[in-house]
Amino acid sequence: MQFQLSRNSFGRLVLESAEHGRHEGVVPVRAFPVAAPDKGIALVSTDGHEVGWIDELSALNATTRALVEQELASREFMPELLQLVSVSSFATPSTWQVRTDRGPTELILKGEEDIRRIGREGLLVLDSHGVQFLIRDLAQLDRHSRRLLDRFL
Repeated sequence: MQFQLSRNSFGRLVLESAEHGRHEGVVPVRAFPVAAPDKGIALVSTDGHEVGWIDELSALNATTRALVEQELASREFMPELLQLVSVSSFATPSTWQVRTDRGPTELILKGEEDIRRIGREGLLVLDSHGVQFLIRDLAQLDRHSRRLLDRFL
């Protein structure tokens, strides 16, 4: 499908295509945000209908790709957990002091079921406020972090 993306005077994305016409306020939504973040992106209208599809971000021209990436970055928040500094207890709920790609923070793990495996190497940790922390590769964590995390897995 051929389409054009631009921003209107209010900063909202506008999609224009021969197939679907003009839609203001479209939102890009990743189909597989962790496993394949640059593939399979739906462009969804304000009424929740898909009005466009992007197979791969790399296939877009630089201007359109930048618009999509800016919009995705503004609505997605998934810090990458780089280190477990300490945990309050090995029973849940447990308060974790962590270091992320966005700086140090604290999260509260309500239960072990809030740690989910993503593929062979990765984990998603959901905190009590609904924020998801991504661990891309367990093997890349330092020994202390892995030892703490193993107590919850």
